[in-house]
Amino acid sequence: MANRLVMLLVSLLSYLLFDGSAAVTFSSKLIHRFSDEAKERWISRGGNASVAGMWPKKESVEFMDLLLLNDLKRQKMRVDLQSSNKSQYQLLFPSQGSHTLYFGNQFYWLHYTWIDIGTPNVSFLVALDAGSNILWVPCQCIECAPLSASNYTSLERDLSEFDPTISSSSKNLSCGDQLCKPHSNCKSLKDPCPYIAQYASQDTTSSGYLVEDVLHLASVSNYASKSSVQASVIIGCGRKQTGSYLDGAAPDGLMGLGLGDISVPTLLAKAGFIPNSFSICFDENDSGRIFFGDQGPASQQSTPFLPIGEKYDTYFVEVESYCVGSSCLQQSGFKALVDSGSSFTFLPTNVYDNVISKGFTVFCLTVMPADGDFGIIGQNFMMGHRMVFDRENFKLGWSLSNCEDVSDRTHVHLVPPPDGGSPTPLPTNEQQSTSNASTVSPATGKRGSSKSSALSILQLHSLFLQMSLLILLICLFQPSD
Repeated sequence: MANRLVMLLVSLLSYLLFDGSAAVTFSSKLIHRFSDEAKERWISRGGNASVAGMWPKKESVEFMDLLLLNDLKRQKMRVDLQSSNKSQYQLLFPSQGSHTLYFGNQFYWLHYTWIDIGTPNVSFLVALDAGSNILWVPCQCIECAPLSASNYTSLERDLSEFDPTISSSSKNLSCGDQLCKPHSNCKSLKDPCPYIAQYASQDTTSSGYLVEDVLHLASVSNYASKSSVQASVIIGCGRKQTGSYLDGAAPDGLMGLGLGDISVPTLLAKAGFIPNSFSICFDENDSGRIFFGDQGPASQQSTPFLPIGEKYDTYFVEVESYCVGSSCLQQSGFKALVDSGSSFTFLPTNVYDNVISKGFTVFCLTVMPADGDFGIIGQNFMMGHRMVFDRENFKLGWSLSNCEDVSDRTHVHLVPPPDGGSPTPLPTNEQQSTSNASTVSPATGKRGSSKSSALSILQLHSLFLQMSLLILLICLFQPSD
């Protein structure tokens, strides 16, 4: 649309310049708001005479004061407008730091970060999962994983259990709240909202009730230096865990980073803290970074998320083809869930079968077969990349990265904890509900390399037209000799 307008302007100006027989001159008289002519027009149109009597004389002190006051008001309006269109913070990250941790086999090959919640704040080591929505922690436990550090060789301190009754900032999310989906077990709208989160690993669930409390974060913004932020979020009081959550996966809780209404990125964006985006980065030293509000570098590649039906529920993309080295398989396109909660990458069975039937005597696979028609892009394919989940524009961005701390531009090197043992995957694309554990519909997407190239051409074309218009205007208004 912008290009069409520019071309229309160029055509119009060219017509006026070079077709003298049809040339038209437009003119308009400018009147200063405090001039004598403005005063006369005010009175002639029935304006209050007493106001006209206070009309400032040109070049007087009162005249200058009014001009200054008017300028200040206009500047304030401009600043207020700009502020209202921008998020409060450029980046947010957990108050204990943006770094993520990886403990190998002992904690099911997932990536974790320390977060603080409640008042007074309590620390939790939560797994990061882009395939689910709920932030839950062990809470008033009926059945939870062991929390003592003596049970885990990689930990130097005990893990925590949350008690909402001790936190002065905690309150139950009621069944009547719009964030609580209708639940058959609610006897009253005032009852606490229950939740049941089901995950892809067999018999792996977390259940309890939802509370509202504060998540402690640190900020980086364009307007202020680093500061602390307390954001209101929804937390699952995980009273009972089953399956893998009792065997070492996420013993101290899990942070869902999905597109659901109660996920942390969603709530931070709705509150105006950040742009509706976040990034995660896993490096080869078994550490990484997470930043809320990060929209990635301008040079990143991207591909859109595609919905199923009309909804975006999870981060699905479309894989056009699968290549090994320089050899690409024919008819190997498929849809894949981008999931930081899955340690490994899974291919649909038909694609996987084509990969392993290439006639190699010895080969090493970093992929596994998946049940169903879609695959999973897991942590091992994200390694060494800054993965940007741009929820505002519904696209996935990625760029090569050493996972430096972009908040203060310093590099932080973490000693990786020991790992070992043979891997067992934990894909955690959550099937979650606050009602009767109904299935959440997934979403899908497309590669964007060709689209990015087309966009660059359009941008260059637009720039060329704008430069042409600028040259034309300069010629038009250049004073004659």
